[in-house]
Amino acid sequence: MINNEKIRIVGIIPARWASSRFPGKPLHPLLGKPLLQHVFERASLCAELDELVIATDDDRITALCKTIGAKVIKTRPDHPSGTDRIAEAAQQCEAASHVINIQGDEPLLEPELVDTLARELREDSNIPMITAGSPLDDPELIADSNIVKLVIDRNQNALYFSRSPIPFSRSDAPSLPTYRHLGIYGYRVDFLEHFITLPPSALETAEGLEQLRALENGATIRVHLTEHEAIGLDSPDQIPLIESLLALSQ
Repeated sequence: MINNEKIRIVGIIPARWASSRFPGKPLHPLLGKPLLQHVFERASLCAELDELVIATDDDRITALCKTIGAKVIKTRPDHPSGTDRIAEAAQQCEAASHVINIQGDEPLLEPELVDTLARELREDSNIPMITAGSPLDDPELIADSNIVKLVIDRNQNALYFSRSPIPFSRSDAPSLPTYRHLGIYGYRVDFLEHFITLPPSALETAEGLEQLRALENGATIRVHLTEHEAIGLDSPDQIPLIESLLALSQ
């Protein structure tokens, strides 16, 4: 059990240069400002974080961090996943009890969502892992394997994540809500350090979803439900949409 007086929550934004679909994405300008700067400025509005850092293995991203006044942690270039990069960065954050992994490609990040997850971690500091989900009603998106769906139990804990439509409803069964998984995670640091030592699990490999490793190993993943729709920049063809949404939000 973590003493509440020792709770220190650090927000970590992972940023990597290499990307098969969008090389150099963190530095791509949106309305004249690099993507990563948009994310950092939004995350800086979070009131519940004790510290905010950017984790990267690239000197060009490090240079941007210095320009915008962001604390940067240099990580190894050979991490197999973003979670491993977060874990290395967390080890360099003095006295961090919890970390929140803030996606580096969401320039429309909602600070209140991050703050809500942080508050839940403070209220129950023994939660090993927390994430978020939002209602999903569009049949095309429900069927889209690029959209991860989730189901939860009565205590707001995840039962499963899948690229397939879940839960399946028979034609004569009561309609059940579908939730979209939002790619933000909070971890207790000691759990995160344990998590990255676990080998990839069978379900994780089948679905291509790293969080299933936690469930298969008996860990609890708390889910906060929100109306917020996370919109990330995955490929260059999304730039016009993202810029129009950014313009509306300013």
